Amino acid sequence: MRFLLEVSMDDEALAEDPVGELGRILRYWGGNLRHYPMEPGDGAEIYDSEYREVGRWRIEQDERQGAA
Repeated sequence: MRFLLEVSMDDEALAEDPVGELGRILRYWGGNLRHYPMEPGDGAEIYDSEYREVGRWRIEQDERQGAA
């Protein structure tokens, strides 16, 4: 499996304070992951500190390793 996290850096909050905003996003989602079974297909939108959608994370089956 693969965990993918995509965040658009074009968002206003991320453009203004990229280190601070990315740190907040990673802390929030790091703590929130316990609410998911962490299986292929799981995922959710990611929001900035102003609650604007800036990306998403997802779990995918890694096709290079087959259906492990």
